[in-house]
Amino acid sequence: MAFTPRVFSGIKPSGDLHLGNYLGAIRRFVPLQQTHECIYCVVDMHAITVWQEPEDLKRWTYEIAAAYIAAGLDPYRSIIFNQSQVVQHAELAWIFNCVARMGWMARMTQFKDKAGENSENVSLGLFAYPSLMAADILLYKATGVPVGEDQKQHLELTRDIAKKFNHDYRKQIKGLGFDEEYFPLTEPMITGAATRVMSLRDGTKKMSKSESTSDMATIYLMDDADTISKKLKKATTDPAPLPETVAGLEGRPEASNLVSIYAALSDKTPAEVLTQYAGAGWGIFKPALADLAVSVLGPIAAEMRRLVGDRGEMDRILRDGAERARALAEANMAEIRQIVGYVR
Repeated sequence: MAFTPRVFSGIKPSGDLHLGNYLGAIRRFVPLQQTHECIYCVVDMHAITVWQEPEDLKRWTYEIAAAYIAAGLDPYRSIIFNQSQVVQHAELAWIFNCVARMGWMARMTQFKDKAGENSENVSLGLFAYPSLMAADILLYKATGVPVGEDQKQHLELTRDIAKKFNHDYRKQIKGLGFDEEYFPLTEPMITGAATRVMSLRDGTKKMSKSESTSDMATIYLMDDADTISKKLKKATTDPAPLPETVAGLEGRPEASNLVSIYAALSDKTPAEVLTQYAGAGWGIFKPALADLAVSVLGPIAAEMRRLVGDRGEMDRILRDGAERARALAEANMAEIRQIVGYVR
């Protein structure tokens, strides 16, 4: 079956957005608007698998939607909405809970990492949320998902669920006149090299929404120009100057991180950055990086603040996106209910 080229992706509203979210995900969403139908979601249902203060959840939901738009997503070309406004996500997730196997869920490394030794006391939602993630994607028969390394296992599970549903219900699918492969086997999408942004205090740890050691470790998308500049100029480094080649960054995680950030913000490779700054000390490189970051992130932060300050506009955009998403979702759910055998 020829499926419509369609992309789905989402970000969880569980903390303030930071530079890693922008370079690793949001910026990579924008070019896909030119070639695919794009559905970009704020996955607020995923967020509550662990406790969220309701007011924080609302604020972060608006901030993520604002970041999508400020970064260049067109809410009239792409569909932008928050997940909880489209109840079909939950409906399909329950069907997938009955298709997926306990063993599949138990092997998910993100659950193990988040639950730790306290797995008996975490929410059932945290254990089962990969089936909701599969529903997010397959509800729209998305053919592609832009994923990072930490999401590949979830996409593999989505493909496994699609295969099992197609297999288990093959008689009903055929009998109702649908193509044999009702759900597509969604492919991972590589849209340029994803930048893995690390903490400005410890180059061996990822930049985080909830950095506990120091607020100086993370650049938030809503930071003002002075704050961005200060954080980069005070970033942890080693005493050696910048090398001539990428190989010279080996064993220098903080140096490698700052070079990678510069490269991503300037649309260059790390090798090109090092050609420009080989032999330079941090007194030269850090101010240059700070100026670059402010020039790129400043307009995004300003537009985010404008949008977040206009709840009326944001509510209108999210409602419009939800209506368009709901139309696609309900058309597919009507078929899925027939396949499963629900009486309507």
